[in-house]
Amino acid sequence: MKRVAPHPVIINSIAGLHRILGLPGPLHPLISIVDNTKIEVAMGDMPESFILDFYKISYKKVKKGRIGYGQGYYDFDEGGLVFTAPHQVITVEPDAEMYGVTLFIHPDFIRNYPLGRNIKNYGFFSYEANEALHLSDKEKTTILEVLDHIGRELDNAIDDVSQDVLISYLEVLLNYSNRFYKRQFITRKSVNNDVLSKMENLLNSYFEAQDSLTKGLPTVEFLASQLHLSPRYLSDMLRSLTGQNAQQHIHEKLIDKAKEKLSATRLSVSEIAYELGFEHPQSFSKLFKIKTNVSPLEFRQSFN
Repeated sequence: MKRVAPHPVIINSIAGLHRILGLPGPLHPLISIVDNTKIEVAMGDMPESFILDFYKISYKKVKKGRIGYGQGYYDFDEGGLVFTAPHQVITVEPDAEMYGVTLFIHPDFIRNYPLGRNIKNYGFFSYEANEALHLSDKEKTTILEVLDHIGRELDNAIDDVSQDVLISYLEVLLNYSNRFYKRQFITRKSVNNDVLSKMENLLNSYFEAQDSLTKGLPTVEFLASQLHLSPRYLSDMLRSLTGQNAQQHIHEKLIDKAKEKLSATRLSVSEIAYELGFEHPQSFSKLFKIKTNVSPLEFRQSFN
């Protein structure tokens, strides 16, 4: 029978997580690296879902079963990386057997460093688990070497430069991950082109059905949910493919539809704005001029 967990278990400290996993206390209270094979607690005895108050970077390799990736599955046998930001719900996967290593970093560990401000720029912390970074054999070696350096530094006695060294390794790990994600977007170009095509069809259907009249402007969140992707992953993928993020694609489609209506109908600018989903015509006119360098009326007059 499936376990029922009405609320995720909130874990405030890395030491508390170690206790739940049946592991010895962490070598450092704010950063820890765990060999997943040494976890003493069976999957079935763990909470079905939990929320961590710290970052989690986990390298996983599937031993048994398959892990989904959107409508497909992991395509690198060498495993992948999953990134989780604080306060996200994490669901335990009881059916698949995996091994690997997991790095936990409390926000307080990086708070007084530039990384504390810049970590939000690494969009993959907002990706869903099924948008993992799939590593080639060479990439896996690079990532595991950096994780090994972190583990060895934690095994050393803590001194005045320990935190500086660990922060440096974290930045290297994140920058490599950023590079490898960009590679992944390129190597998945055919799949991503299919996503782009589906998104274009979604936007066309949205405006043709005049959903904008009742639902307002289409949002990145709406498109992402329809495509079974996270909003940040969708935007990052589109940027790598076309140079534009998801919001820019929406604006481009809005302008195309506006040009059609301005050139082929007698609707006023205000009526066109409302049909496209704008609450205020001024907002429509402002966006149109930013994108085309002319006002909607000037564009219409160019056809007369």
